[in-house]
Amino acid sequence: MIEIQTVGSVDVSVAVPGSKSLTQRALIAAALAEGESTLHGPLVSEDTEYSSAALRQVGVTIDHEESWRVQGNAGRIAPCAEPIFLGNNGTATRFLTSVLSLGNSRFVLDGDKRMAERPIEPLMTALQGWGVDVSSMHDTGCPPLVINSTGLAGGMTVLPEGKSSQYLSSLLLVAPYAREVAELRVEGEVFSKPYITMTLDVMSRFGIHVEYSSDYKYFKIPRGIYRGQDYSVEGDASSASYFWAAAAVTGGRVRVENVSVSSLQGDVKLVPLLGRMGCGLSIEGGGITLASTGMLEGISVDMADMPDVVPTLAVVAAFAEGKTHIQNIGHLRIKECDRLHAVVTELTRMGAEVEEHSDSMVIHGKGGRDLHGATIETYDDHRMAMSMAVAGLKVPGVEISGEGCVAKSFPDFWQRFALLK
Repeated sequence: MIEIQTVGSVDVSVAVPGSKSLTQRALIAAALAEGESTLHGPLVSEDTEYSSAALRQVGVTIDHEESWRVQGNAGRIAPCAEPIFLGNNGTATRFLTSVLSLGNSRFVLDGDKRMAERPIEPLMTALQGWGVDVSSMHDTGCPPLVINSTGLAGGMTVLPEGKSSQYLSSLLLVAPYAREVAELRVEGEVFSKPYITMTLDVMSRFGIHVEYSSDYKYFKIPRGIYRGQDYSVEGDASSASYFWAAAAVTGGRVRVENVSVSSLQGDVKLVPLLGRMGCGLSIEGGGITLASTGMLEGISVDMADMPDVVPTLAVVAAFAEGKTHIQNIGHLRIKECDRLHAVVTELTRMGAEVEEHSDSMVIHGKGGRDLHGATIETYDDHRMAMSMAVAGLKVPGVEISGEGCVAKSFPDFWQRFALLK
């Protein structure tokens, strides 16, 4: 357990680790590529270690130095007798489900207790449309999975829902290796579109250019092989969010040095939302600076495309005056925990007035005057730990239990967070 120390108005510049989303996408493309790739500035964390270990199990050579060197196998996936364990790494579990489908063997893909509760059936259905024999070992529609792979047939398949963008990204990343040109249609609303944009950009950088409709409901993926690349991973916008939020709630100033306004990461859009709440924004070099007087106003916002920073905005909203309505976030319930319920529960524990609805929450902000210290449960969810820590910068007596869960995406978070003073 760690107790957060209150501070005055912060005034610092910080750098954040590399983007988790971009690291994992580039790692998959590099593993499937022909030739060697070098990933510069990748995120070194629990999640990316799980991804790397899994790829090594199926024959990919990855050297972890300051930059990562990945020797791609041109789409060949080696047999693996042992189960592949991915903890609670949802991105890697979804991506590896498709990657393992390229092999010619039986694979078992497993995770921790929470992963066994996280649905993956829509992805399985789409892969079955491409001729893949994939099933849920316990018939739950969740891991562990059994994949009797013989490669992807290609042709047309349907993803029955777009609730998790990771399903769609997973299919896109492997589609160039199908035996026939692959086509993909998505039913229902597509959530988290910036993550699809990131996937398409990584694919393009590694040499595969996808045809797609503007609403991301239809894709045609040419057959081909990724080519080894030098790829630079930009700073993680989700990780940056906690530092911008720190400036907002303390009435201070924070510059994040390595996340740019031109980033493809959807979570960078948190910055203009904080601007709507009353913060000032400026661009300095390759970074973004946020400054605040501490006078914040509630807003109404659709956050379907940036679910990972919903907890961050919710904490800031508790320090604003008036109502903040965060809408279209039902997909938070299938994250590392039921993140929608968890945010409502923990803000309420600190004294905030918060309403929980099926796919939204309403925070009735009172400028933070209703908040008090509490021991915060993290649910083994890194984003819960980091977002709730922001509240402790202003509210005495906030303790974070299970603080080690930040290793999933930001191993030295507490050291960098201590720079806020």
